Amino acid sequence: MMEQARQYLKKYFGYDQFRSGQDAIIEQVLNGRNTAGVMPTGGGKSICYQIPALMLPGVTLVISPLISLMKDQVDTLLQNGIEATLLNSSISASEADQRLRDIKEGVYKLVYVAPERLENPYFMRELQELNISLVAIDEAHCISQWGHDFRPSYLRINPLIEQIPSRPVVLALTATATPIVQKDICRSLGIDEDDAISTGFARKNLIFSTLKDENRDQYLSRYLTENKEESGIIYAATRKEVDRLYTRLIKSGVNAGRYHAGMSEHERSEQQELFLQDNISVMVATSAFGMGIDKSNVRFVIHYQIPKNMESYYQEAGRAGRDGLDSECVLLYSPQDIRVQRFLLDQSNPSEDRLNQELTKLNLMKDYCFTEGCLQAFILRYFGEENPDDCGRCENCRDSRSSVDVTTEAQMVLSCIIRMGERFGKTLVAQVLSGSKNKKIEEFGFKTLSTYGIMGKKSAKDITDFIDFLTARQFIALSGGQFPILKLTNEGKQVLLGKQQVLRKEIVKVAALSVDDELFQELRQLRKEIAQTENVPPFVIFSDATLKDMASRYPKTDEQFLEVKGVGKQKQEKYGAPFLSAIADFLNDHPELAPIEGPNHPTPKEKGEPTHLESLHYFQQNKSVNEIAEIRGLSPVSVENHLIKCALEGLELDWGRILSDEQQQLILKAAGEVGADKLKPLKEALPEDITYFMIKAALVRKTMLV
Repeated sequence: MMEQARQYLKKYFGYDQFRSGQDAIIEQVLNGRNTAGVMPTGGGKSICYQIPALMLPGVTLVISPLISLMKDQVDTLLQNGIEATLLNSSISASEADQRLRDIKEGVYKLVYVAPERLENPYFMRELQELNISLVAIDEAHCISQWGHDFRPSYLRINPLIEQIPSRPVVLALTATATPIVQKDICRSLGIDEDDAISTGFARKNLIFSTLKDENRDQYLSRYLTENKEESGIIYAATRKEVDRLYTRLIKSGVNAGRYHAGMSEHERSEQQELFLQDNISVMVATSAFGMGIDKSNVRFVIHYQIPKNMESYYQEAGRAGRDGLDSECVLLYSPQDIRVQRFLLDQSNPSEDRLNQELTKLNLMKDYCFTEGCLQAFILRYFGEENPDDCGRCENCRDSRSSVDVTTEAQMVLSCIIRMGERFGKTLVAQVLSGSKNKKIEEFGFKTLSTYGIMGKKSAKDITDFIDFLTARQFIALSGGQFPILKLTNEGKQVLLGKQQVLRKEIVKVAALSVDDELFQELRQLRKEIAQTENVPPFVIFSDATLKDMASRYPKTDEQFLEVKGVGKQKQEKYGAPFLSAIADFLNDHPELAPIEGPNHPTPKEKGEPTHLESLHYFQQNKSVNEIAEIRGLSPVSVENHLIKCALEGLELDWGRILSDEQQQLILKAAGEVGADKLKPLKEALPEDITYFMIKAALVRKTMLV
């Protein structure tokens, strides 16, 4: 039974092995046991019902909360050669009737519906005539009143399922469920708690970081400049902040869109489609955006403001890296965010119990921002995992920035606030400290203060940023409404009295998420052209992870193309020719990159080790790149990319065997003159003996040293 499941996995989805937990969930479902599956976003939950749907008789009914999610999944299934359809408000009544007739005739194996449709008496009568083998409930945490996204319609799912004569197996799936929510899911759907399978919440490809000590807008500008080719989401708490950020990004030349509930349905749909089609790279949005987005190539998620709870944060952050490639999740903290979330919470008129529950969760988000331990371990403990290991990848695990003692400067600022009567905002305080000749300062008599001009060597802007830092560190509190005034906190008073030291870390260095790969960019452009022709999102054709694997393997034949991760038989037959042609053309233009044919050796998956680590082990044994390529039957470029990946993961390399210090400096000097956005112009500006591998290594090594 499971052998057939693995054959279907390869045939339709292009993968040789199931991910953690998928096989256990599928086996239980095929054995007729109601099952709850808790897997992280991007962990492959949909496979857990799509494979059984192919193997079980009759129809699989998928209950999904959002129209956009249904459409993306149906599009993907159709691309993979699996007959699927949806029934929701996006289609007319006549279309729905025709699809119901087709379902009865066995045309479809999977049918996606919203939970509200199960309350329609006509639809329920139609279900009585269908042989439904499996009911899969996506986003199952919506069934729990203890969850962060409770929906009353979910409570009616189980009673309605019990009316289906075929007594289908029930499979509940979610990515964000605390232990109490998991129990609630099982109780509500009649699932034995022993049949709940949790693979844990860790996302090993996500790199978490928080930013508290510097200007958020400046950081955002640096980040988007460094990663302008990547796709990402920026979340803000309010519509007003979304509009402000969107306008700012557009003015600075960022290809951005926006999404919030204050826009018309047509505007939201249009913006969402542009993002899915890769026509805009950055979406600025409230939490209204994303739950139903199955876009796999989101490389970063930045929370400009703190979200209301950890469930919301982890679900939203988890939209990064669904294809398994390294991606970043950055949370930018400001003390004002707590007040914004408190205001939004009060507007929802919660009961006293609910209010206390939500405030506890909000305070835990603040604790997350200020923890000095592993960020991912903090998240895992929240979701009930005991004694999780440090991830070794998050900002706190890898932060090597040195700290500078700024106690004296902090005392200057705090003293100035006190001497100004704690009645003014940061702009005027900064002007006093910098010695501004602003007329207002003279009118208030601030020129006579001992703190006037005491920080005259710094600009008012630098001082304002320093005040933001002190505020984020909670030495200064903001009070008031539209124009908040500065007051000292108890901690700030301790600093002023010389009883507490203030240390400030160096400014955060932003590194590019990925090293430029010319073939990958060409394949990505080809994917986009095909997607536009077929009117589907590019990631439905192939994920970024599949294109990366293609660009590493250089397949020449249909058989080799089928070995690429994520390429099933249907997609090989449909898209193999144009992609193989593009790869062949690239190799003709770059003969130095052509693979060396070598003997067959055990593949990394047979040895149970990631392929880039196997290459690293040979490199550590003093094998050259060409020797490793010959031993492993790979191209030298594939081995070079493996070593670059190891470096990006923080693994130790003997850089001297790749390039000398003189070559490193030569490359960085040229990069400073012609830019490092594209490798080809940089290569042309350097001597012929400098290879693409040396250039990539130099750029990566630079990020390791900062």
